[in-house]
Amino acid sequence: MRQPTDKTVMHSYPGMVAIVTATYKGQDNVMAAGWHSYISFDPPIYGVAIGRERYTYELIKQSGEFAVHFLPMDRAEFIQQSGSFSGSDVNKFEVGGMGFDRGQTINAPILHDAYVAYECQVIDVNTYGDHDWFVGDITQFYRDDDLFLANGLPDDAQLEIPLYLGRSMYTTTGERVEKRVDKNNSFNR
Repeated sequence: MRQPTDKTVMHSYPGMVAIVTATYKGQDNVMAAGWHSYISFDPPIYGVAIGRERYTYELIKQSGEFAVHFLPMDRAEFIQQSGSFSGSDVNKFEVGGMGFDRGQTINAPILHDAYVAYECQVIDVNTYGDHDWFVGDITQFYRDDDLFLANGLPDDAQLEIPLYLGRSMYTTTGERVEKRVDKNNSFNR
C-alpha cells in the first residue's frame, strides 16, 4: 500500500535518454541526459538539465551551443558509457566507437548513429537545485526518414527505441498496441 515518505521519490523512468554533445576550444564531449524536453514547437525550442559538475556543462556554457541526439537500442552500451565516464578523463567517442560530423549551424558533433538530432543555440540558462536547465533554439534538424512511417511515428519494424529503466537497465517499447483516445469522450469538463 502507498505510504507517505520523507525521502525523495524519483520516478521519471522508463524514459528516453538524450545524448548531448558540445565543443569548446577544440574539446569535444558527449553525455547522456535523462532530463530533457521539447519546450516549444513554433519556434522549435529544446531544453536539457545538466549538473554543474559535468564536463559538458562548461563546454556548453562557454560555447553557447549544444546538440541533442537520440540513438537506437543497439547503441544502448554507448548511451550508458556516455553517462558513466567523464569526458575530462576519457574520449567517449573513441571508447564507444562513435563517429560524428560537425554541425551545420553549430560546431558540436552530430553523431552518425542518431536517428534524430537537433542543433541548438543557447537562449537561456536557469538554475534549479543541483542542475542548470539549458534552453536552445533548434537551428537544424536531422532525421533518418527510413526509420519513420508516413504519419511521422517511428517504424517499430525498423527502429528499436531504448527506454532507460534506471540502474543501467534498458528496455524497448516492444510490440506496438495502438489505442486512439477520442478527446471528445474524455473526462467531463
